[in-house]
Amino acid sequence: MDVITIGESMAVFTPINSGQMKQATTFVRTIGGSESNVAIGLARLGHRVGWISKVGDDEFGKAILSFLRGEGIDISQVKVVPKTFTGIYFKEKRRHNDTRVYYYRRGSAASQLSPSDLDEEYISKAKYLHITGITPALSKSCEETIFAAIAMARYYKVKVVFDPNIRMKLWSNLDVARDVLFRIAIQSDIILPGITEVAFLLGDGTIEKWGRQLIEMGVSLVVIKLGERGAHYFTKTNHDYIQGFPVKYVVDPVGAGDGFTAGLLSGLIDGLSVADAVRRANAVGALVTMVEGDTEGMPEREDVERWIGQQREDVTR
Repeated sequence: MDVITIGESMAVFTPINSGQMKQATTFVRTIGGSESNVAIGLARLGHRVGWISKVGDDEFGKAILSFLRGEGIDISQVKVVPKTFTGIYFKEKRRHNDTRVYYYRRGSAASQLSPSDLDEEYISKAKYLHITGITPALSKSCEETIFAAIAMARYYKVKVVFDPNIRMKLWSNLDVARDVLFRIAIQSDIILPGITEVAFLLGDGTIEKWGRQLIEMGVSLVVIKLGERGAHYFTKTNHDYIQGFPVKYVVDPVGAGDGFTAGLLSGLIDGLSVADAVRRANAVGALVTMVEGDTEGMPEREDVERWIGQQREDVTR
């Protein structure tokens, strides 16, 4: 297994027309969730991926399992919880560049994840364990599950990849959030924060200061994301900035960060240099924004290679 990820996937409802959701009458139902988005992104790029979670014994849970199975993702570690619901969220596209999301997930099946749901042997066979800051915010048992998974991964020398993916709405206490996410960060091999997330974790500073601080804490690779402007990466021996790929018209920004993570891990699995892996991450993230939906824009390998090639041609003309 190349990558194993842990987290909640939900049914996503999006009005067919832009504007305030209170005026919407017709919705499109898709599937979304940061960790499963990453899994889908990696699978489309040709990698072997497993997803650990729980879903409700309802039609939405069945839809999620069917969809992920169809994408080639191993769902053998997903449990169906009787008499429990699968989480949902609504995506409100008020106007261009103003997308809002509303979650209905408290008490969902995935929020009942516990350390007993983890198969140590299964995790031991992965190259990377991907986690986000969303899952530990769902419940105390989810938090315990994430730390148990990290401990297993570190014991078997599986690299831990952490995207803070901070969702303030999920945390009742920001000090608790900072403490939990910081403890995950310093136990990770790779961390992928956005610039506001790294500022939340470490306080005031500069990109270079934050990057070096995390490296000094024991993180092997730090990638600080700047959205469409690209990303800075830091290792023990190097620091560089990789320019992003401009997108003239962003259709849907949700899922772009997950695409970035999938692209980065894909590059590392393929043995690319860190710089080229970040470049692939930038490309995948950009491509995701061009299509409506959390996962619908996750590209296949040939799409990414063609996109990178076209951008390089434009630069050299």
